[in-house]
Amino acid sequence: MQSKEETGAQLKAARRRLDELTAEVARNDDKLRRTQQRELCLLQAEDLESLLNVLVDGLRLSYGLEYVSVVLCDPDHDIRHLLLASGAAAEGFPNLVMVESLTGLAPQYIALHQPWLGAYAGCDHQMICPGAVGVKSIAMIPLTHRGKLIGSINLCSGDAQRFTRDHASDFLAHLGIIASFCVENVVNRARLLRSGFTDVLTGWHNRRYLTVRLSEELARARRDQSGLVCLMLDVDYFKRVNDTWGHAAGDAVLRELAQRIESQVRASDVAARFGGEEFIVLLPNTEVASAKLLAERIRNAISEAGIELPDGKKVAVTVSIGIAEVHPGPGDKDLKTLGDSLIARADVALYAAKSAGRDRVMVEAA
Repeated sequence: MQSKEETGAQLKAARRRLDELTAEVARNDDKLRRTQQRELCLLQAEDLESLLNVLVDGLRLSYGLEYVSVVLCDPDHDIRHLLLASGAAAEGFPNLVMVESLTGLAPQYIALHQPWLGAYAGCDHQMICPGAVGVKSIAMIPLTHRGKLIGSINLCSGDAQRFTRDHASDFLAHLGIIASFCVENVVNRARLLRSGFTDVLTGWHNRRYLTVRLSEELARARRDQSGLVCLMLDVDYFKRVNDTWGHAAGDAVLRELAQRIESQVRASDVAARFGGEEFIVLLPNTEVASAKLLAERIRNAISEAGIELPDGKKVAVTVSIGIAEVHPGPGDKDLKTLGDSLIARADVALYAAKSAGRDRVMVEAA
């Protein structure tokens, strides 16, 4: 028979083991709960900007890491254009690495099918973690699309033991699957949204897009106490082009016109086909003097060379441009009315340019 001391020791050992198991279950439950919270945040991201913020800053804070980056392969600049169309340029995300190819970025990309955990090496990982400082270990989580590697989420820690090859990576692998799905989802949603905001003929944004962006730019100007300038452009004697050479020629003129205007405006400007042969360009944080110089460059770019028609002939085309500006104040609450007024005043200036002989730029009368 066992002595009381032996029985007591066994009971203590059993209690210790039970306490250890209970603590391990609690840790696993907590890990599962935090994993589910991270994945829920990813799934709730409705656009590219929100998703990128969750992937970078959200994961960094959630995991308590020194640095997180996201690499995305974007050979056709599709994602970059979608970001730009939403008003958030890729350059605004310092921990986002956009590349045309993954080749040569990191050796792990050769066969990154599951999360790779190990020591951080500057020679291997500096290009995918350009802002990392004092990092000792890294977890590279693959992002895939239809079975093809399109990038990675890179979790970086200053603790050399945080990510090692001995650690289980099931949770990270599942995170990668969810993140890949979310990237595909928001990109498709952005494409769909953009298709509803795109003029089929010119590839420019349409009037619906302009309405949304006008309110956004007015709100930004009000917040920053800056100005917003509107250029309204109209093709001179456009009806004559259609009547003489047909509507196919008119379409060719409008497409070329859009390209020539686009070659002169900045990435931060908002350009849209307003309707028919009318185009609008919004110039945030711009003075009228600078806007007038831009308008003259646009006018010259259009008039300096004829536009080739489908039958090979060339037609000389000019435009008239009206300019109006607005400086929203704290008391301007009705941004829709303010935007409608801005466009109407630019239209009045455009009419003045037409009345003065066309092929010229006019600023609204003070």
